[in-house]
Amino acid sequence: MNIEELREYCLSLKGVSEEFPFGETTLVFKVGGKMFCLTSLEGDLSVSVKNDPEKNIELREEYPAIIPGYHMNKKHWNTISVDGSISDDMIKNFVDESYDLIVMGLTRKQQQELKNS
Repeated sequence: MNIEELREYCLSLKGVSEEFPFGETTLVFKVGGKMFCLTSLEGDLSVSVKNDPEKNIELREEYPAIIPGYHMNKKHWNTISVDGSISDDMIKNFVDESYDLIVMGLTRKQQQELKNS
């Protein structure tokens, strides 16, 4: 997976926007105004995604390429090095899980608007 494939995948999800709130080198994907995925446009590709805290611990133990979220709440966020050790399908699954977690936290009205868009 490269940055273009990641961007295309994230933008294919319903109601997603992209922004640069942390400067011109950090690309952030949001749904309902809340972050679910971010990546740096500099250096080696890595992706930060949100997940269940207990699952995050398990993932970090199982995969050396997954570490606590860089500059994020380390309980809720993981940073995944896209180095080939984790398949593109798994990375997409992690993005989906993060997206779903954020959508579940939106208000009913926001969820309905997203569903109808």
